[in-house]
Amino acid sequence: MSVFELNGLPLLSRSALDRAETLRSDEQALKQGWAEAKLVRMNRRGQVRIDGDQLVLEAALDYASEPVPEAVLLGVVDGAHIWAVRDNELEGRLMDLRVVGTTLHLDDVILGILSTALALLNWHDRAGYSAVDGSPTTVSNAGWSRVNASGHEEFPRIDPAIICLVHDGGDRVLLGRQQNWPEKMFSLLAGFVEAGESLERCVEREVREEVGVAVRDIRYLGSQPWPLPRSLMLGFAAVADPDAPLVFSDGEIAEAHWFTRDEVRTALAAGAWGSVTGDTGNAEQQRLLLPGSISIARTIVESWAAAG
Repeated sequence: MSVFELNGLPLLSRSALDRAETLRSDEQALKQGWAEAKLVRMNRRGQVRIDGDQLVLEAALDYASEPVPEAVLLGVVDGAHIWAVRDNELEGRLMDLRVVGTTLHLDDVILGILSTALALLNWHDRAGYSAVDGSPTTVSNAGWSRVNASGHEEFPRIDPAIICLVHDGGDRVLLGRQQNWPEKMFSLLAGFVEAGESLERCVEREVREEVGVAVRDIRYLGSQPWPLPRSLMLGFAAVADPDAPLVFSDGEIAEAHWFTRDEVRTALAAGAWGSVTGDTGNAEQQRLLLPGSISIARTIVESWAAAG
């Protein structure tokens, strides 16, 4: 079956967080809401504190008596403002977004909180100077923009990237392993969209550069925020000739292979990268290990595997 659709929204695309855009510029409302506000602390590794299987949200008043410049407003949950701050001295049981998404069953609101906090704080770490004149910038709009001394306002950047499941129109799929990945860990081909380039042309170029294969019948499937550090992943499917030689010209892909649908289903049933590799016996028996549920790659692969 050459045509398939996603069997559900990717995990990070399900955010049910009320982003409360109108609050961001209302300083009075922000100050009033601070008394009941909740705060998530995140270190530079993107880790947050976890208690049991829940994200730790502490009282904002325990951090400061009113909103502070370094805090970013994420949204509103059950009437309470939710903020995030960078804390590189964070202690306790810590997890990052990849681990949380794979091992814990957090609801869509909490996942929205985590992904938004990670994206915003990552941007602030890199946006201390204006792209216009190089002058220092300061936080504005409750963390959703920065301004320089002349009043020029800059907003969080998003880098679009494609991720594509290449298949043969039948029961085989082409998966690649990056140079820095352990053996047997494979995923979809992906890459950043270049200036002046459409998404479809990006799919063609990235697949050709990474594995030397021409693709056709390019179809959009869905998208997912990927704040590592600031990407938006745009999922596609495309068809290629499985007899075409594979050429790894850009040095990013160490190896790629065509896998059957049954092999993919077996790998999906075995679990995600971390869960399988944690069991040496299972990992040695597997020819193929696949990404965890936090990635849109997992959703796309699952949808293709179920469509046959």
